[in-house]
Amino acid sequence: MGGRLWARRNDTLCPLVVKGGGLSAFRGKPEVASAQVKSSIILAALAAGVEVELEELGYTRDHTENMLRGLGVPIGTDDLKVHLPAGPHRFEGFEFTVPGDPSSAAFFAVAASVVPGSDLVIENVGLNPTRSGIFTVLEQMGATIEKLDERDVGGEPVADLRVRHAALKGIDVDPAIAPSMIDEFPILFVAAAMASGTTVTSGLDELRVKESDRLSAMAAALSASGVNVEERDDGLVIEGSGGLPLRGTANAKVETHLDHRIAMSMAVAGLASRDGVEIDDIEPIATSFPNFTALLDEASA
Repeated sequence: MGGRLWARRNDTLCPLVVKGGGLSAFRGKPEVASAQVKSSIILAALAAGVEVELEELGYTRDHTENMLRGLGVPIGTDDLKVHLPAGPHRFEGFEFTVPGDPSSAAFFAVAASVVPGSDLVIENVGLNPTRSGIFTVLEQMGATIEKLDERDVGGEPVADLRVRHAALKGIDVDPAIAPSMIDEFPILFVAAAMASGTTVTSGLDELRVKESDRLSAMAAALSASGVNVEERDDGLVIEGSGGLPLRGTANAKVETHLDHRIAMSMAVAGLASRDGVEIDDIEPIATSFPNFTALLDEASA
């Protein structure tokens, strides 16, 4: 697109220098299937008033396209293709309530599903189909999730979720749903640990290269809590407790590897355990959910 940027050191992007100037149209395929890369190209082109004809390598989250379409920008999508005509595109100022993150809501949905007596309403949850796979899988496992006040906000489907305790059952999770819930598998593993029967997951190679190796980290954490877990190259096989409390970690600490999702997932596991779960470090939780522990205390009071 003609952008000028460079690293001041040959081996690192810190610091990265970006110099302003005109951009040209983008036509082609980004080298990775990434919503962040796609959105960056679209927003840069929107600012520059140039055209985008982009084809993705695979399906990614489409929040940016939905928002722009909701603002009246004539952005078109057709399967894996995105088209933004040359601008300028102008829209009026607006008021907008950002929907709640489904990744964050998932921790509370699982907590309410596995803790007996729970009846919890999680408000303003974004249910974009590219992000809401966790709720689909939980329902397949027998979770009781009711959508209240379904509505459209800025082109995004939104609802309040009422989640009640339910007897979960183990399932074989379809790997095709993984892209819509890839960040939620750690907390799904906790739900599987509390289910009746065996849950099998596969096609999760990407979890090896997140903030930590989430397959290895969750296998170790759940095993330390008394769960029977088999770690495979691309997933976990988890034998559930049948709804009985997990043993907990007793005198051992769960190693989070500074991964916020491991810490939050095992905090939820602690609610469903006999002896509690001790976590080595909860500071990384602030990466994505600074008030998580306060809300969890409030919900479990």
